[in-house]
Amino acid sequence: MTETQERLASLHSYLAYRDAAKALRWLERAFGFETVMEYPDDKGLIQHSELRLGGASIIVFSAEEDYDRATRKGETVGHGLYVGLPTQEAVDAVFASAIEAGTTPVWKPEKTEWGNYRCRVDDLEGYEWTFGTHIPGQPQTEWS
Repeated sequence: MTETQERLASLHSYLAYRDAAKALRWLERAFGFETVMEYPDDKGLIQHSELRLGGASIIVFSAEEDYDRATRKGETVGHGLYVGLPTQEAVDAVFASAIEAGTTPVWKPEKTEWGNYRCRVDDLEGYEWTFGTHIPGQPQTEWS
């Protein structure tokens, strides 16, 4: 990248886990993330870590405070993370590995009326994760 080129905006989420070290290993096993950076602090907690899955990345750190978690109302807590995957088979595979890792399923893989194929699960500390074939921000060309 030259000095005259501008970097495009990117969006990344950060999550505080009560046991961040355990969460990192679980996110690797359940969803296929790769931990690309992990910095412990002087208390043995995770000060900063970064995980990547294809073009998606998140930041994880240790929660030193007891942050509130939203409670589910119906099928959702009202916010969560969405990861776009290339195929229905990829959605099925991440759902299977998440179930094997002990996740709580919210939605089994299925096609929506607007053409997305997706599933939703809760991770080991209750964060809501959706994996689907639709890529947000891209024009929708097929409607079912």
